[in-house]
Amino acid sequence: KSHDSSCQDSFPERPTMHLPTPLIHGTLIKRYKRFLADIELDSGEVITAHCANPGGMIGLKEPGIDVWLSQSDNPKRKLKYSWELCQIGDAWIGINTSHPNAIVEEAILGGLVPELSGYETLKREVKYGKNSRIDILLSDPDRGLCYVEVKNVHLKRDEDVPGLAEFPDAVTARGAKHLDEMADMVAEGHRAVMFYLIQRTDCDRFTLSTDIDPHYGDRFKAARANGVEAIAYDCAIDTGAVTVRNALPIVGV
Repeated sequence: KSHDSSCQDSFPERPTMHLPTPLIHGTLIKRYKRFLADIELDSGEVITAHCANPGGMIGLKEPGIDVWLSQSDNPKRKLKYSWELCQIGDAWIGINTSHPNAIVEEAILGGLVPELSGYETLKREVKYGKNSRIDILLSDPDRGLCYVEVKNVHLKRDEDVPGLAEFPDAVTARGAKHLDEMADMVAEGHRAVMFYLIQRTDCDRFTLSTDIDPHYGDRFKAARANGVEAIAYDCAIDTGAVTVRNALPIVGV
């Protein structure tokens, strides 16, 4: 279903995507089959939660880390728990990849993203390209169309540069296809922006992990050369909400 919003609406000073409350604390036992995680709750009960993250989750799936879960009352759901956040030291990390589009939408509508301000309408999940859907489509009678592709970022390895967020954390043929389709939109006279949403509180810059997916890095460079823009923002995260916070520099690409 497409969501249509006016970008001129009045929003709070810090627009926020609220997480389901209250979140439940637990300890990770293991993450497996990509979308499943066994977790021990503070009560001692061991449950299986849905892990809405198809990526490699490098550094975020070690047994013993602190995790936070939401609980659904929907009787039709096979798994009533969803893994939302993890906490490593003082850092909070959002791992649920179903949230970034809503987080970025709230930020755009609330004026937290100057690069994407001034458009009259915002729509979500609009068909475009070769059987794809753009995450956010901004439009304005004077400025035309702006295609915004949102990518969730939660990889930080700290091997060479502390505080460096990276994308992707696994090979993503779909992501490379999106870059090519964004370049096609620029060729048709529209604006196209890659929005890298860093759902971590411990990063101060962003780059591409070209060692993990060299092809994505190649397509990114080609897309940038053809006019596709790229921006990166980090988030403020706690057990109640996720809020877009600061623009971070994109380095090394």
